[in-house]
Amino acid sequence: MTAAVRDRLLAGVTVPAHPLAVTGGGEFDERAQRALTRYYLAAGVDGLAVGVHTTQFALHDDEKLFATVLDLAARTAVDEGRQPLLVAGVIGDTAQAVREAALAAEAGYDAVLLCPYGMAVPSPDALLDRARAVGEVLPTIGFALQKAVGGPELPKSYWSRLFDLGSVVGVKAAPFDRYRTNDIARALLDHDRWNEIALLTGNDDAIVADLVTPYRGAAGRVLRVSGGLLGQWAVGTNAAAELRRLAAGPVSPDILATGADLVEVNAAVFDVAHGFAGCVAGVNEVLRQQGLLGSSRCLSTAERLSPGQAELIEQARHRFPHLFDETFVREHRDDWLG
Repeated sequence: MTAAVRDRLLAGVTVPAHPLAVTGGGEFDERAQRALTRYYLAAGVDGLAVGVHTTQFALHDDEKLFATVLDLAARTAVDEGRQPLLVAGVIGDTAQAVREAALAAEAGYDAVLLCPYGMAVPSPDALLDRARAVGEVLPTIGFALQKAVGGPELPKSYWSRLFDLGSVVGVKAAPFDRYRTNDIARALLDHDRWNEIALLTGNDDAIVADLVTPYRGAAGRVLRVSGGLLGQWAVGTNAAAELRRLAAGPVSPDILATGADLVEVNAAVFDVAHGFAGCVAGVNEVLRQQGLLGSSRCLSTAERLSPGQAELIEQARHRFPHLFDETFVREHRDDWLG
């Protein structure tokens, strides 16, 4: 199983971080949740990441709901005749993370994203112990989470030690920091397993730059990002799948210009003006404006749109309709919701 997951990741993947559909009254909206999964599958994704930051970490406070959301995505994929790579986000200390990984395995998931959120002390040693234990349940993907949303700062040596674990099949570099991203890439490039572990971008502010940049090492080693697992790809997903495929080819001025456009799009969606406070609600707001969600509400009242963010998102949609899948969503939305 580990080899199969590894090979799928290394082949190149577009994996959106799946949002959570919540009604205006704060209840789980199963119809809208299923519609989102149908959207992503129709958009041509290679995988789905459920239970991650974009799915709202507050989801993990309700283990029954967490299991329901995992299962719904897996069942919807089967109903649609698809077999995407299913990645479950797990949080908390070792006991919680192992328990959540077991739920994911029961639901038919292929791998686990090791979110550092919710740990009492997310030290390198604690993270490694947790990764080792979770890796006994499912293959794992390491995760460098952005500091602004609770990610710990981890030294280059941590990544080298993580890559020693045979259960690790990938790493999501999402520190929103070029220096820390480079540390992760260099640690992998210098490791004996450099061509066995997929490097995935989670840097929503530098998607194209990550996709097209090769890292060169000794003895002719060349490391490329294998794709992405991104909250930004929860919107404009069809355009994202197309972009990931184009990025595997020759680098053109057009694709670099698209990268600059995506930075502007992400600034609105992820609420850069307010230190990313509205990043999860911003993803939901795009989908609400497009008619896929009935509300941009999150489970936690602390997760909400910032003042003026909805207007910025609307402006970005009008400026970059292709990057938001405006036509694609409009033509198929009713079928997905049906």
